Amino acid sequence: MADPARPGVLAALRRRAGRLLRSPRVTAATERLAPRSVRTRTTIAACAAVAVVLLAASAAVVLLMRVNLHRTVETAAREQARTVARTAAEGPLPHMLPLGPGTDFVQVTDASGAVVAASQNLAGHPALTAADDDGHDSFDLGMLGDEHHQRVTTLTTDTPNGPVTIRVGASLHTADTAEDLTTAALGGLSAVLVATVGVVTWRATGRSLRPVEAIRAEVAAIGDRDLARRVPEPGSEDEIARLAHTMNAMLDRLEAAGVRQRRFIADASHELRSPLAVLRTQLEVAHTHPDPAVRAEMVAGALQDADRLQSLAADLLLLARLDSTGHNGPAEELDLAELVRTCLDGRGPGRTEVVAELADGVAVTGNPMWLGRLLTNLLDNAERHARHRVTVRLAFDPATGPAVLDVADDGPGVPPAEREKVFERFTRLDDARSRDDGGTGLGLSIARDIAALHGGTLTIEDTPAGCTFRTRLPARPHPHPHAPAAEEPRR
Repeated sequence: MADPARPGVLAALRRRAGRLLRSPRVTAATERLAPRSVRTRTTIAACAAVAVVLLAASAAVVLLMRVNLHRTVETAAREQARTVARTAAEGPLPHMLPLGPGTDFVQVTDASGAVVAASQNLAGHPALTAADDDGHDSFDLGMLGDEHHQRVTTLTTDTPNGPVTIRVGASLHTADTAEDLTTAALGGLSAVLVATVGVVTWRATGRSLRPVEAIRAEVAAIGDRDLARRVPEPGSEDEIARLAHTMNAMLDRLEAAGVRQRRFIADASHELRSPLAVLRTQLEVAHTHPDPAVRAEMVAGALQDADRLQSLAADLLLLARLDSTGHNGPAEELDLAELVRTCLDGRGPGRTEVVAELADGVAVTGNPMWLGRLLTNLLDNAERHARHRVTVRLAFDPATGPAVLDVADDGPGVPPAEREKVFERFTRLDDARSRDDGGTGLGLSIARDIAALHGGTLTIEDTPAGCTFRTRLPARPHPHPHAPAAEEPRR
C-alpha cells in the first residue's frame, strides 16, 4: 500500500533543495568558482566549442562506419543463404554445408524444426530457436564455444521435400573491433586536439592581453601628480592600440585640465591677494589717521576695492558654474535682437557712442541671463578700448548658417599673435594691465565659455581698424519677428 504522506515529503524536499540552491551562500560559492579571467574564460569556451564539434563529428563517423560494416557483413550472410537456397531447390542438401567467405555458421531446418543440414561447427547442435534471436537478426551465440556477436540472416525457400528455413550467421567481431579501435582513436585524437586548442588559445589570449595588462598597470601607477605619464601604445593597428591611443588622449585632457586648474587657482589667489592687501592697508590708514577727510577718502577707496572683490568673486562663481559638466542651463527660445536691445537699454550712458545694427527675426535657444552676460562682457571690453565708437551688429541668413553677433570698437585692436591669449583667464595685454581700467581678466574667458555652452563660437576677426569680436550661435528664423525699428546711437 502506498504511503499517502510520501508525495508531500517529496514536495517539501524539493522546496528545501530549491531554497538551498537559491541561498546567498550557494550563489556566492558559485560566483567564486566561476572563472574571472578573460584568458581563462576564452580558453574554456574555445575548448568546449571544439570538444562539442569533435564529439558530434566522431559520433557521426562511428555511426557511419558501423552501418557500413554491418551492411557488408549482412550482404555476405545473405549471399551465403541464397547459395544454400539454390542448392536446396535443386536437390537434397548434404549434412555438412561449406562456409562461404565472411560467414561463421549455416543451419537448415525443415517445417517441423528438425535440422536438415548444418555447417561443421554446428554439427550435432539442436536447431536455433526464436528465443535465441534478439528480434533484430543479431544475437550472442554460445554454441561455438565462445561468445560471438553474430549477424543472422534467415531465408525460407521451397525444396522437393518441402519448405526449409536457412539461417546463416556472420561474425561481427571484426566490425566491433574496428568500431572500438576507431572510437578509441577518435577519443584520443579529440583529446589531443582539445588540449592543443586550449594551449594555443591560452598562449594567444595571453599574448593579446599582455598590452592590456601593461595599460592597466600603467594606469594604476598614475597618480594625481603623475598625469604626464602615458600608457604604452602597441605597434599594431588593432582594438588594443586604439584603446591605448584613447587612454593617452584622455590623459592629455586630464593633464591639460589639471594645468588649467592649478594655473587658475594660482591666478585667482594672486588676483584676490592684491586687492585684499590694498583694502587692508586703506582700512588700517583710515582707522589710525586723525584727519576725517583722509579717512573718508580711504573708506571710499576701500569701497571701490570691495566692489572689485565682489565682481571678481561673482566671475569666479560663474566660471565654476560654466565648468560644471552636468549644468547645461535652461533651454528657452529667445529673440536675439530683442535680447540685445534689452541689454543695450539697461547699460545707460557710457563714455563712447554705441551703435546697434540688428536684424530682426533671429531665434536662439539658450539661457537669457548667460547670453546677456556674454554681450555685457563684450561691450565692457569694447568700451574699455574704444576711442569714440562701439558697433553692435546682428546678422542672420538661414541659407548660410548660424547667427552672427559682432561687437566692434575703433580702438588699437589685438595683434594676431595675442588673439587666443586674450581668452585665457586672468590675461591682460600690455595696454590693459591697469587694474582700474583692465577689468578682472575673466570677462572674455566667460564670454567664450558661454558661447561654447550654447553650441557657438567666439573669435576675433580681421578688420581694417579696431577690433571685432564675432559670436556665432545656432539660430533659426523667429516665427513672430518684431517690426524693425530705427536704431538710435547710445551714449
